[in-house]
Amino acid sequence: MNETNKKLSVRWTYMVVGVIAMLFAGVLYTWSILKSPLSTEFGWGVSELSLNFTLAMTFFCVGGLLGAQISKRLGHKIALILAGTLSLLGFLLTAILSGKSVILLYLTYGVLAGVGIGISYNVVIATLSAWFPDKKGLCSGCLMMGFGASALILGNLADALFKSAIGWRATYVIIGVAIFVILTLSGIILKKPSEDFPLPEKKISNSRSQEITQDLTAKQMLCRPSFWMAFICISFLAAVGSSVISFAKDLALSVNAPETLAVSLVGILSVCNGIGRIITGAVFDVIGCKKTMISANLLTILAASVTLLAVSINSLVLCVVGVCLTGMSYGACPTITSAFTSSHFGLKHFSNNMALMTFTVMVGSFIATASNAVLEATGGYTVTFIMLLALTFIALILNVLIKKS
Repeated sequence: MNETNKKLSVRWTYMVVGVIAMLFAGVLYTWSILKSPLSTEFGWGVSELSLNFTLAMTFFCVGGLLGAQISKRLGHKIALILAGTLSLLGFLLTAILSGKSVILLYLTYGVLAGVGIGISYNVVIATLSAWFPDKKGLCSGCLMMGFGASALILGNLADALFKSAIGWRATYVIIGVAIFVILTLSGIILKKPSEDFPLPEKKISNSRSQEITQDLTAKQMLCRPSFWMAFICISFLAAVGSSVISFAKDLALSVNAPETLAVSLVGILSVCNGIGRIITGAVFDVIGCKKTMISANLLTILAASVTLLAVSINSLVLCVVGVCLTGMSYGACPTITSAFTSSHFGLKHFSNNMALMTFTVMVGSFIATASNAVLEATGGYTVTFIMLLALTFIALILNVLIKKS
């Protein structure tokens, strides 16, 4: 191994650190499990607890914007320590709630934890992306896989602790402390490459030369039609996954799945989510941004179509296939969000640009809330999936129209 390769090997160490940091940051997505003891002890209803997750996703996006600015002015180390501190406060304060007002939950978990996780998400992705100009997709995929795997790994761990003698309050404390420690250590360990560091350049073939771009500021990006088309497209694709995640267990039960299978299907969806993230990243580096986004769009159309057919003919097998495909398609969304942003608008202002593009999560979450309202109003899943399928076709039209403009 020559001297350059020895120096370059450090980026893979940083990648491992980044994946671990994202794994703990992704605990925000385990809300379907974390909310259980709050519902049992305080009697808070489905709508109240669903609103908390929507708020958490909203402030997650706000945290991304704050993370970009804090990292730029004070450095990524301070930003990650602050992210860990806010997350710790959010979980600690949630652990001591009395149940008198659900608004306090919105402030502790929704605002504090949401902002903290949002800051860490943006900073980790921006820091690691600087190390992988030649492997943007793979970098995004690995980080997103860690974020998505949290629901399976930490979610199941939290559920086991809830059922043990430790109880839910101590579990919340443990989670908060763990996030603080991991994010703080990540801030200390992770470094950004210096301007003269010998990073490999991305090899661009003639067939993909259209993907070469200049570095654009957030203001310049917002003036580009390509940003808005991609934003709406990814939001609609993410809405399918967000909707299915919110009612996956009940969806399986509606086609006569055994209780144990319905519960397991939620975990399987999470696994497929992680697989979709890393596969999408690897594919991106091979076939480029445009083809990867269209492929992800077609996968989402297939997922929604199969699930719609499953509920129409009451097929458990098709339901399982549909949920698995949905997990993979949903996993593709954050990966193409990150890869598209860096590919189309450059790395110089990536942190700010990525923070704005991450608001697709919030839009997708609100559409998922609307999907649940349609489900409740109609009493079945058919109309809901017809609506979601329509959104995927609108997304495909926008996808095809996206250009370097």
